[in-house]
Amino acid sequence: MAREAGPGVDRGAQGADVGADGARSGPASERRGSGATRRGAVDPVKALMHRHRDLCERAVDPLEIAAGLEAHGITDRTAARFRHRDVFSLAEEMYARVSRVPETPPPLEAADTPKVGVDWVLLSPLPGALCAAAVAGLRLTEGRTRLAVAVAGILAVALGVRALLRRGPLSTRGLTQAGTPAPGTRPWTYWLIAYAALGDGLLGEAVTGGPDGLPDGTTSGPWPLAVVPTLALALACAPAAWAAHLFAVRARRRLAVSRGLEEFAASVRPLLLVVFGLFLGTLAALLAACGAVLHEPAGPAQALTLGALLLLARLLTTHGLTHAPAVALGAAATVEAIAQASVFAARLPGCGLLATPVDTLVTVWGPGCVPVLACGTAALALLVHATRTLSRASAHARAEGQP
Repeated sequence: MAREAGPGVDRGAQGADVGADGARSGPASERRGSGATRRGAVDPVKALMHRHRDLCERAVDPLEIAAGLEAHGITDRTAARFRHRDVFSLAEEMYARVSRVPETPPPLEAADTPKVGVDWVLLSPLPGALCAAAVAGLRLTEGRTRLAVAVAGILAVALGVRALLRRGPLSTRGLTQAGTPAPGTRPWTYWLIAYAALGDGLLGEAVTGGPDGLPDGTTSGPWPLAVVPTLALALACAPAAWAAHLFAVRARRRLAVSRGLEEFAASVRPLLLVVFGLFLGTLAALLAACGAVLHEPAGPAQALTLGALLLLARLLTTHGLTHAPAVALGAAATVEAIAQASVFAARLPGCGLLATPVDTLVTVWGPGCVPVLACGTAALALLVHATRTLSRASAHARAEGQP
């Protein structure tokens, strides 16, 4: 019995030891398993922050991070893989977790809402005022004096437009290097404006064998000058500046309250169309008023299509999107140049067929059909492009160094 009790005691003690070992080894095993789990699981948000470290460190609010993430192709669906409902909530976590020097962040409205500057408020009507003065000078002078007034007026209006484009909502100040104006944009713009003033008159005379002389600043001369469209477009610089400012302010505010990229895009697209429509309505009213005052043809179709093209090109440029405006402006100007060149080239021996398309268009619809088709097509393409690109949060992210 003693021998039987011994093994029993030994087995009990051994069981007790095993139980004790099990009790001692259980928590350690759990700790080892938990540590292995933590080492094995990678924090996806931390990895994303490492890839976009510069963006996170220089951001002044979560919206700037959200815009930067969208610019890198991260959508709300992508954010779901990081266990977030949308890009905005993912950006909020990244902004909260990034290490930065403690400081008091500026209010969202003060940081993101564009300010109304006194300088550009005064500069926005300047091109129109200078153009109106030049038109008055053309009406009151004759001969060489009129030519001198025309040259001085052109230079003054050009300087006024240049000053406006360097200040306010139509300027590109604050853009990064990637947002600098694309080469070729300004020459094409100058060509389109010059064509609006002189192109239709030259084409109409060229089709009938002219022109018989140089422009004299009137609508009845050997090379007619389109005074009303030129004056209306110059006066429209102020509405264009206010339209760009209104779009920027409203878009920033909707960016602040939106909780998803799709929600923001759906709210900005109608805003862009409303601002675009307001500008066109104002330009149409200016054309009618100038035509009534000067008692001259307004050419509304030509001026409206050109105004729409220039506004959309400038809106895209001020938001750092320069490639599409350069292509659209260049394409419209090239079509106008080819139309003019084909008429004069047809005067060469054996080249009469070159002018057939333009002659047919001018005979049926008049010389104004060329800029309407060229600028209208380019403006429509830019409108489609703008509704897609300007509805992205990244298009409204404040560039580094922007005031």
